[in-house]
Amino acid sequence: MPKPVEYIANHLREVLIDGASAPHTIEVETFFKQEITSRGWRTNELRALAKRFRKVIHRDAGLDYLVAVADNLFNGRVLEEKVLAVQLLESYPSELEPKHFKLFESWLDRISSWADHDALCHYIIAPMMVNEPRRTARALAWTRSADRWRRRAACVSLIRGVRLKHFELETEEVCKRLLQDEDDMVQKGLGWLLREAAKYNPEFAVPLLKSIRKTAPRLVLRTGCETLNSTLRTQILSH
Repeated sequence: MPKPVEYIANHLREVLIDGASAPHTIEVETFFKQEITSRGWRTNELRALAKRFRKVIHRDAGLDYLVAVADNLFNGRVLEEKVLAVQLLESYPSELEPKHFKLFESWLDRISSWADHDALCHYIIAPMMVNEPRRTARALAWTRSADRWRRRAACVSLIRGVRLKHFELETEEVCKRLLQDEDDMVQKGLGWLLREAAKYNPEFAVPLLKSIRKTAPRLVLRTGCETLNSTLRTQILSH
């Protein structure tokens, strides 16, 4: 009989506290302008911790139990707890089910910063969309949300598919709906999506970038052009 989910989640919280690095904590919190609380763990150290625990939990208690532990961790404002929650699950996108996708969508209501947002969207939600493309309908729905993080999620969740030259229609529609969004977090997310499209599928992305060059916010356009050669960048960025 496995121990209660809360017991395991709280044990992981204690591990994060015990292994905290005070100097790096200050550095991280300053970077986020006090938006988050950090234990000061570096990404490679946190990933190693997640790898060690997820194998044992998945083997001994199963995927649903592992998801429940992650769900418990993805609360509050401690960055490492939320990133750890994602890292516990990122190796199992093909095993995750529709009920899990619905749960992860609800995690968007718990976002504290772009860091936990992008971890969730890029490492869990995006691979699940690649595995089941019909889920991209949720990305299109998020473009209509009043919540900045759902609108950013509409962009970031498509990136894994875009790197495989998928989701062209969805990318065009998200771009159309969010092009005039004034939120900088949304603009950066849209720019990131267009940049990845330009890198992996320029035949699709360059005409799209050219078509929006006169109406897109400068941040979106500059970010979207970052991987293009200087000639193309000049063509797109010069009005």
